[in-house]
Formats: sequence, C-alpha cells, structure tokens
Amino acid sequence: KSVAMPDVHAGYGFAIGNVAAFDMSDPKAVVSPGGVGFDINCGVRLLRTNLMEKDVKEVQETLAQALFDHIPVGVGSKGIIPTSAEDLNQALEMGMDWSLREGYAWAEDKEHCEEYGRMLNANPAKVSKRAKKRGLPQLGTLGAGNHYAEIQVVDEIFDEVAAKRMGIDKKGQICVMIHSGSRGLGHQVATDALTLMEKAMARDGIPVNDKQLACARIQSQEGQDYLASMAAAANFAWVNRSSMTFLARQTFAKVFKSTPDDLDMHVIYDVSHNIAKVEEHYINGQMKKLLVHRKGSTRAFPPHHPLIPVDYQTIGQPVLIGGTMGTCSYVLTGTKKGMQETFGSTCHGAGRAMSRNKSRNTLDYKQVLEKLGKKGISIRVASPKLVMEEAPESYKNVTDVVNTCHAAGISKKAVKLRPLAVVKG
Repeated sequence: KSVAMPDVHAGYGFAIGNVAAFDMSDPKAVVSPGGVGFDINCGVRLLRTNLMEKDVKEVQETLAQALFDHIPVGVGSKGIIPTSAEDLNQALEMGMDWSLREGYAWAEDKEHCEEYGRMLNANPAKVSKRAKKRGLPQLGTLGAGNHYAEIQVVDEIFDEVAAKRMGIDKKGQICVMIHSGSRGLGHQVATDALTLMEKAMARDGIPVNDKQLACARIQSQEGQDYLASMAAAANFAWVNRSSMTFLARQTFAKVFKSTPDDLDMHVIYDVSHNIAKVEEHYINGQMKKLLVHRKGSTRAFPPHHPLIPVDYQTIGQPVLIGGTMGTCSYVLTGTKKGMQETFGSTCHGAGRAMSRNKSRNTLDYKQVLEKLGKKGISIRVASPKLVMEEAPESYKNVTDVVNTCHAAGISKKAVKLRPLAVVKG
C-alpha cells in the first residue's frame, strides 16, 4: 500500500511526500532506494531554551552571525568536529552513542530521538569507500538546498498539555530548529545501491515502469546490503545533527555568557523524514511486520506506543514540520487514526510548488532577502543565489498542509513557531 501526503510533489523514484509499506513475510516484497531518497535520514531536530523573544531581540544580529560562524554551511562545507577514518566507522555503527561517548551530546538527547539515534542493523562495511570519503570531512555540517538552522519563537500554542510536556510553557519562548541529513555520504549510499539493484532486477525478473524505481527483494543480498548501508547513513545523519546541536549550544552559551544547561537547551525531539524501517502494523485486524518507506513524510506514532519516549507517552510522538525560509514551522503530535490509515505517518513540510530551475529563473534573490528583512528576520546565507530556490514562493503554504493533516486526523497541531533568524547554505 502506498499513501500520498498533502505536501506531495514529484521526486526521484517515489514522489516526495509518500509512504509505502511492504509485507516482510512476502518473499516478493521489495526495498527501493527511490522510496527513501538520496538524503538518507534527512530530518529535523528542535531544541528549546528558557530565553524569551525580548532576550534575543537585543542581540539578534550578533546571534545569527555567531550561529553562521559556528556551523559550517553551504555546498562542499567541511566540518570542524575532528574525525578520523576510524571515528567515522564507529559513528556509522554507533550513531548518537558515538556523539555521547565523544562528549558532543547529552544522555537525554538520545531519549528524545527517533530510534534513540541509532539503527542497530547498521553495517559500516556495507558503505563504499567513496561514500566514506565524501562523508568524512562533512560531519557537523549543514549543507545547502533546503537545509537550515533557525532561531524560532513560539507564536501559537494549540495544545497546552502537549506543549508543556515538551517544555514549551508560553508564547514568545525561543527554540532552535536544525534541518539536515547525511550529506554526501547518504547520497553516495543511494547511488551505489541503485547501480547494484538494476542488476538484481534483471536477475530476479522484477519489472518496473521506470528505472528510477530500481529495487531489490528485501531478503536478497542487495536488499539486505542496502538496508545495512542505509542504516549506517541514518546513523551518520543523527551524529551530524548532534554535532550541530553541540555547536548551537556553544553559540548560545557564548552570546548569552551562560551554559547550555542553564539556558535549558534540551532536545524536544529529532525525527527523520527520509528512511525505511521495519515496523509492526495492524493490517485487516492482523499484526504484520512491514518495511515502511517514508520519503518526505514523518513518523507520527500515537500516545502509548512502545517506541516513543516515556515523557511523551500520554501525548503522542512529537512531529516536527519545518517551514520554508522565512515562514512558520509546526510541532504536531501523532494520533491513533494516523496509525490506522497512514502507517503512523504524516507530512514533512511545505512541499515544492515550483521547480528549482523555475525558481532561479523567475525570482530575484535580492528581493527575497529584502522581504525577509522587512519581516524582521535576520538571514545568513553562504550562497545568496541559492536563496531563490528556497524562497517561500517556491513552496506550498505549510499552514495549509498542516491544517489538512490535522483535519484528516493523522496528526494533531500542538505548537506554531515563527523564525527570527535563518542560517542557510
């Protein structure tokens, strides 16, 4: 079964904004890299603080510049977290456990992360040398495209009980959102797998109507190797977001002459929107083990689900929906209806309305930056000309997307955030 979300738009292989589940007990069931995406475990992390908007307004430009200086951004950006080849292998296997061991994460960060920040089926040996070479210098980097680090302010609270459980007490509270993935390493893992799967399809006689839908039987060697390398790339992405969390905490501590602990810079949640995972779901009244592909869609498990943190058992899993540059973002919670209808999934963002080419050809980056300035948003970009691709005009309205999911009952609105400062590649 395949389900499209309201933010659906064309992508490589599967559409972006798509959920597809395959029955693990069916020997013909497949796994497809096009159903995960090239940026494996592209996802969103939200940190809270005990600062209020008035505290940040006084130093907004300084803080935006400090965040830009601390977090390496842009195409080909290189990380400042010292990483050897052996470190990389361990990070690919251990995920956030590596970040914790190396002092880049807090123990409670793991608790508030999908999969606790580590996919146990990861096997670094299945990740190619080329993928590792691409990933090694990029740990702790934001990248370009739609990735960002934003300083945000709580604009509206729809569900006070859920917001309080997340440590969001009042309007005007400051949060930090980080949206990034597995960088060049994840891209290479996907590219390598697609090449191998084309051969596997010919061998096993799997017909597809588009080569972008290249896939392999889940239980085949190619299928198992992809799942092991994809899990390693997912672990890399969690380490990457943890490293940037460390850098964001350092930034705030420096600007506010305090400590991250005293600023209450805890992770609210970290959730992926490009991943494939083995999950249990009821199908026609029977519990089945499924391989759920989520590409541009977010896991949204309901209250009392065993795989969500103890803190959120009564409210459901927090779901982080990043807006486009200069527009609002949302925190939602998972619902029982979503579990029944969409394999416990909801939207992931606004979804493109205009291709990158069209955006570049029709928008002027100076005007885009000017508009953001008029809204009182500080912006720091490594490549100003890439700004047109990510302008709000290039995307659907994120509020419409979120409201559609809320009305359908597959997720529930909890908090609305608006940006004060945006750091982009």
